[in-house]
Amino acid sequence: MAYTTINKSTAHFNIITYTGNSSQGRSITGVGFAPDLVWAKCNSNGGNSHILSDKVRGTNKNLQSNTNSAEIANNAQGYISAFGSDGFTAYGGGSGYNEINGSGNKYVIYNWKGNGSGSSNTAGSINSTVSVNTTSGFSIVKWQGTDANATVGHGLSKAPSMVLYKTLGVGENWIIYNKDLGSNKFTNLNSNGGSTTSTAMFQNTHPSNTLLYVGGNSANKNTPMIAYCFSNITGFSHHGTYKGSANASKGFVYTGFKPQFMMSANTQSDSNWMMWDNKRPGNTFNARTKWIHANGNDQEYTQANSVNFLSNGFSFGVTGHPNEAEEYTYMCFGQSLVGSNNVPATAE
Repeated sequence: MAYTTINKSTAHFNIITYTGNSSQGRSITGVGFAPDLVWAKCNSNGGNSHILSDKVRGTNKNLQSNTNSAEIANNAQGYISAFGSDGFTAYGGGSGYNEINGSGNKYVIYNWKGNGSGSSNTAGSINSTVSVNTTSGFSIVKWQGTDANATVGHGLSKAPSMVLYKTLGVGENWIIYNKDLGSNKFTNLNSNGGSTTSTAMFQNTHPSNTLLYVGGNSANKNTPMIAYCFSNITGFSHHGTYKGSANASKGFVYTGFKPQFMMSANTQSDSNWMMWDNKRPGNTFNARTKWIHANGNDQEYTQANSVNFLSNGFSFGVTGHPNEAEEYTYMCFGQSLVGSNNVPATAE
């Protein structure tokens, strides 16, 4: 019988929302822990890129999930200037600060707990700096790429089921590994082009309990690299693939917990990366009616019952995305409704 090791899911992953006021150095709190990865998006107005900031790379440095841009320092549209014990400081260097604190703009912020700015990991052929939370199955990994086959230590006690790779010094597509998709396929977070087959990207080798396998390509360019690694954790997180039904009254994906957050994309044809959560206003009961595109700078979209967050997974109320009769890749974090260490949870 499986048990969840997560006593309180919001101590490891949490979502907050706020309205911008265009002030510099604004303290944003309410996360519930000191976040080590912050993913922020303005959901009320179009034209604003996503902001990904983490403690391993440091403050004032943005990555954008909707572009292939290199790391951006001191972005005029806003950045995180400090990490705090319960949130972060939002700072804008321009007149609008629209990507983090624009006046009247609505924001949704996804936060993950690692272990601070990281420590040295020498498990791979390339040394890495790793901030890791083994309880929640999350790590941030930074290393110097080599444009050659290599291994990199990820710090987790089990193999990651999903990894997001990004070059920092040069513009390259985001590369996503998904264990259920296979070691010879990848998807791009910043585009909607489905999956690509490549035996070179990950050396046609799944990550091990200690190592990432990367090739001389966008997963290991000759530039500083960052990877966000996620393992499946019973009662808390699940990352994999599912087959849509193209039937609004059918289609269910079992996770073993009630989701707080879900992101998915079609791997067989063009499809935006769609992100849902349980915190933005407008959702009713289990129905998640609002989503944003991880690969877009547009505002949120609304459609009744596009996804339903249920006690043990998610279902669909539409025939199109995210429920076409094709394969989808997804990541999901949830609420441990089954209890904690000594209460049985559903298996992975």
